[in-house]
Amino acid sequence: MAGHQSVLLRLVARAALLGATCVLAGAAAAAPTPAGAWHQREAAIMGTRIAVELWSRTDAEGEAAIDAVMAEMRRVDVLMSHYKPESQLSRINAHAGEGPVRVDRELFDLIARSLDYSRLTNGAFDITYASVGYLYDYRHHVKPNEAEIEAHLAAVDWRSLELDAKNATVRFRKPGMRIDLGGFAKGYAVDRSIELLKARGIEHASVSAGGDTRILGDRFGRPWMVGIRHPDDPQRVILRIPLENIALSTSGDYERYFDENGVRYHHIIDPRTGHSASKVRSATVIGPTATQTDGLSKTAFVLGPEKALEILSRIPDVDAVFVGPDGKVYYSPGLTPPTR
Repeated sequence: MAGHQSVLLRLVARAALLGATCVLAGAAAAAPTPAGAWHQREAAIMGTRIAVELWSRTDAEGEAAIDAVMAEMRRVDVLMSHYKPESQLSRINAHAGEGPVRVDRELFDLIARSLDYSRLTNGAFDITYASVGYLYDYRHHVKPNEAEIEAHLAAVDWRSLELDAKNATVRFRKPGMRIDLGGFAKGYAVDRSIELLKARGIEHASVSAGGDTRILGDRFGRPWMVGIRHPDDPQRVILRIPLENIALSTSGDYERYFDENGVRYHHIIDPRTGHSASKVRSATVIGPTATQTDGLSKTAFVLGPEKALEILSRIPDVDAVFVGPDGKVYYSPGLTPPTR
C-alpha cells in the first residue's frame, strides 16, 4: 500500500499548496483549461442519484458521452435489479431454488466475484443476505420479528450458492435463498461507465451512483476534491480528500433507514444475525475500481473498524475511513488524519 499512500499524500500536499477549496461531490474549482467545456447531468436510475461531470472538446461530444453513461446505467439496472421482475437477477431468485438458471456471462462473472469478497471477509460480505433482507421495507418502516428472521436466516449462506462456470448457471442449494447485488452493482455500473468514457477519448470525468464514485484524470492541474459527510449532518464534512484516477465508495446507516424506539434499522444487514449491522456509522473505501470499493465498504459495519482495517491492509492500493458508533474516526495507514 506504500505506493498508493504516497500518491494520496502527494495529492494532499499539492492541494494545500494550491489552496484549493474542498467541497462535496468533487466539484473543485478547475485550473484554466484548453478549448472545450465541462458538462454535467444528473438522473434517477438504479434507485439512486446518478451524477456525471466531464470535460469534452465539443458540446456534442460531451452530451453524447453523458448519454452513453446514462444508457449504460439503465442497462445494468435492467440486468441486475431485484425490483424489476423481468431482470435476470429476479429470474434467479424466482427459479434457482428449483434448478440451475442460465444467465448472461456478465452477470455470472459478477456473482462469482461476490464469492471472492465473501472468502476475503469470512462471510461479512454475502449477497445471500437478501434471504432475510427482503423482509425489511425501510420506506414503510417494516421490519421482521425475531421468529421471521430465525426462519429465514438458515438460507443466508454464500457457500450454498452453486455456480457452474462452463454453463454460466446459478443454483441455490438451500430453500428460501435469495441474492441481491446491491452491495456492488452500482460500483460495477460506475466502472463500466468510466470505461465507456475512456473509449470515447474522455480524459477528465467523475461518475457517481449514490455513494459510489470513480474519477478519471484530474481537473487540469487540480485534483478532484471529495468530502466525506458526517453521519448525522449532511452539511458537515469530516474529511476532504484530493483524488485523481481512483474510485471511492461511502456506505452509511443514514442512506435507507428508519428509527424506532431508539433503534436504527438500515439496509446494511449482518448476514450472521439478520439484523442491521451497527459496528460503524459510516465507511468509506478508496481503491482502483468502484466495484471493489463498493463491495468492501460494507465490511466494517459487520466486522468493526479494527478488523475491517486489518483485512483491507492485505489488499494493494486500498485505503479507508470509518466513523464508529461513538463518533471516533478510524483511518487506514495510507491516509493521515486532518490537522486542526
